[in-house]
Amino acid sequence: MTNQTRTPDFYDALIRRYFDACNAADYDALMACFTPDAVHYFPSGLPEVPWQGAEAISRKWIWCVETLGSQWTIERILVSHDKPEAMIEWTHWKNKSGTALRGAEWYIFEGDKIQEIRAYYASPADKATPINELVGFDYAARGYHLKSD
Repeated sequence: MTNQTRTPDFYDALIRRYFDACNAADYDALMACFTPDAVHYFPSGLPEVPWQGAEAISRKWIWCVETLGSQWTIERILVSHDKPEAMIEWTHWKNKSGTALRGAEWYIFEGDKIQEIRAYYASPADKATPINELVGFDYAARGYHLKSD
């Protein structure tokens, strides 16, 4: 099946499976989401980025869950109606430190897998701020998660 025969609902479900696999620290489920040569890009300031390959991406997210107590929530998903691309907003809950980071990601798909993710943070990761997010944006009024599930 080619990208042209995939529906927006298909890609929406793939992203949700990916987040479920991240939260469960499920190696096999994570690997099933990516092309072997997938790349996950991040803003500067993180070590060892970008993450290259399904294996590296899967292992790094498992490390985050085990070490930081990471959990992620999806706030919004927009999937292109005519291209194998999507954009999401998310919250990364770092439960062991009691902090969180909000951001967005651009997805590129190849076939039925994720081939590329480009992460953009809502604000710099300020260690002195409990939840890194947009200043003045009313997350509660817009229906965003205010704590991890």
